[in-house]
Amino acid sequence: MPLRRRAAALAAVAVTALSALAAAPAATADTASPSASATASAPKPKLPAGLYGTADPTYDGVWRQSYALLALTTYGVTPAPAAVSWLTGQQCADGGFPSYRADTAKACDSKLEDTNATGIAVQALAALGGHDAATAKAVGWLTGVQNADGGWSYNPGAASDPDSTGVVIGALAAAGKDPAAVRKGGGGTAYDALRGFQFGCKAKETDRGSYGYPTDGKLAVNAKASADAVRGGAGAGFVVKPPAAGTAAKPLACPAGAADRAASTDAGAAWLTARLTAGGDHLTAVTPGADTPTPDYGTTADAVVALAAAGHLAPAASAYGWLAAHSAQWSRGNPAALSQLVLAAHAAGADPRAAGGADLVQQLTNLGPRPAPAASASASPSAKKKDDGGSSAASTWLIVGVFFVASVGVGFLLSGRRRNRPGA
Repeated sequence: MPLRRRAAALAAVAVTALSALAAAPAATADTASPSASATASAPKPKLPAGLYGTADPTYDGVWRQSYALLALTTYGVTPAPAAVSWLTGQQCADGGFPSYRADTAKACDSKLEDTNATGIAVQALAALGGHDAATAKAVGWLTGVQNADGGWSYNPGAASDPDSTGVVIGALAAAGKDPAAVRKGGGGTAYDALRGFQFGCKAKETDRGSYGYPTDGKLAVNAKASADAVRGGAGAGFVVKPPAAGTAAKPLACPAGAADRAASTDAGAAWLTARLTAGGDHLTAVTPGADTPTPDYGTTADAVVALAAAGHLAPAASAYGWLAAHSAQWSRGNPAALSQLVLAAHAAGADPRAAGGADLVQQLTNLGPRPAPAASASASPSAKKKDDGGSSAASTWLIVGVFFVASVGVGFLLSGRRRNRPGA
């Protein structure tokens, strides 16, 4: 699978007394954020302008940038033009995106373009709006590399996999295309391909409904594959609105004939729910070299979004509650991880600005260039409540600043106070 999760420490920004005064409202939103605890003298690696995070972007640059733009846009933050330009600049002439394109002045190597980077970039650009030409070209590239079974592989030409197929389904939906209507020649649809990765009635009872990766001609049960396939089966991308409480997901009915799309997706959701319940509201994984399973934060976040997309709020909310209480160390300084948590909160109907005492939206904002001034406030009701709750401290700073400006007669400082605190 693609290397998507690279955590890195956030280098601090040296601030003068005046800029600290101007940044005070943003700083009070989340005093536990990486930038608040870093030292002003920490060295800052040379990275592309506009990129979120400080880790090497070779394997996940487009992925984490798109994820961050999706998460921030969902909560009303208008990303800096430099952040958006960085992403659009990664697109190749044929419409595809690579994981990272270090020199955009050079033509792309088509062998390095992949469906995951392209699929999530489409979702981010569609959410931002105003990038119809870029998204249309990218969707054209994606439909052109569809496999005969209806699915997609990470790199074109390989066998389809549930992760990549799920990402592309989300991209097609974001671009206004019906994934069920996209098929190459007389081949299958994306939903046909996903059902081909599902364990049916011939599998042992504990595996039925799950999805897996084909290995040496056989499927191996996998929670990540299951989460991505359930989200894809529901026709959703990474941004999912919280559903009504609804009913519990139904396990795969056996014996049965060929399950339809809805039944397959629900059966996958039932399997995920059972795994989450057994694990104490989170999924686990065995780390190479370890004797015991460890929490799988990323796949748990994926499962939250998948369950919400399938219409099952209760297990999604429970799993997100566990994440909010336990994932601080995993997500700190990592834009992709923070974005996963923000969007998991959104899907579960929770407030990412109050996640176990942390403001995940502010933490993510701090990892990139300063947002556009007009949209630093969240569009969500929960975020507005959070802002109202911390307004007294911010107001105090503003009043002090106004009287200071009046006393020294430097009117131009007023405009500087309206800017958000600079990001990393």
